[in-house]
Amino acid sequence: MLRNTIDKIRLLFRKERESYLRFYRILGFYPRQIHLYEQALLHKSSSVRSDKGRPLNNERLEFLGDAILDAIVGDIVYQRFEGKREGFLTNTRSKIVQRETLNKLAVQIGLDKLIKFSSRSSSHNNYMCGNAFEAFIGAIYLDQGYDRCKEFIETRIINRYIDLDKVSRKEVNFKSKLIEWSQKNKMEISFELIEQTIDHESNPIFQTEVRIKGVPAGKGIGYSKKESQQNAARLAIKRVKDPTFLATIPTDIPNDTPEETEPIEEQEVTIGTMGEMIPESTESTLAEPAEC
Repeated sequence: MLRNTIDKIRLLFRKERESYLRFYRILGFYPRQIHLYEQALLHKSSSVRSDKGRPLNNERLEFLGDAILDAIVGDIVYQRFEGKREGFLTNTRSKIVQRETLNKLAVQIGLDKLIKFSSRSSSHNNYMCGNAFEAFIGAIYLDQGYDRCKEFIETRIINRYIDLDKVSRKEVNFKSKLIEWSQKNKMEISFELIEQTIDHESNPIFQTEVRIKGVPAGKGIGYSKKESQQNAARLAIKRVKDPTFLATIPTDIPNDTPEETEPIEEQEVTIGTMGEMIPESTESTLAEPAEC
């Protein structure tokens, strides 16, 4: 409370008071390094450059926010579901941090109206809002630290928009989603059982590897073959969104890789303005606010 009061007094002497107030309405506290939050909302298509001429976008903050979000949601899920196995906790977390959920959360808190991008980016609507949400989390972490970031996610995101008990019971068939993606993009996939062991209580443990055209795409462990396949497919779904990984898949066997792969339509998880566009190069035009 005292910290917010001090930041509010400082705000009276800042030129960017309106920007601070915009973020305050979302965050519940005043930013200290507002440039981090502004950069978190810069899509790479915006062509914004620093004073030194370097491109500015939210990709680095997105990378950081992805890791922080995984850690914090994992922390919250671990504390909430005491005694549950690792597979249950992993699946529950993955349903919260999947792209479709993050897209919806970005809209819920109003980030979609603040993202700056260019209409020349033909695929900007696929994951742009979810990416911006992750970058926003990265900005909070750098500006305020882990504890304040966790407080924001728990009180202003989880408690308001996500029913953890309902999410934990919701089935997401990652294997089915991956197979659907492979059929659309003419990619041959296989699920290979690579190891079978037992735990200290003599329960069987299975390890499955997903291969796309023979290229390993993800390994999963479970107490049944089905569970191990689901966990492997979940990791593979994350990898096929990475152009660098897709470039490692051979194009000559057994099918040709299409020029552009279609994104995976993720399972929806139930969850509960201030737009400003920016000029870029003279050859491009500005898009409407993001449709997430």
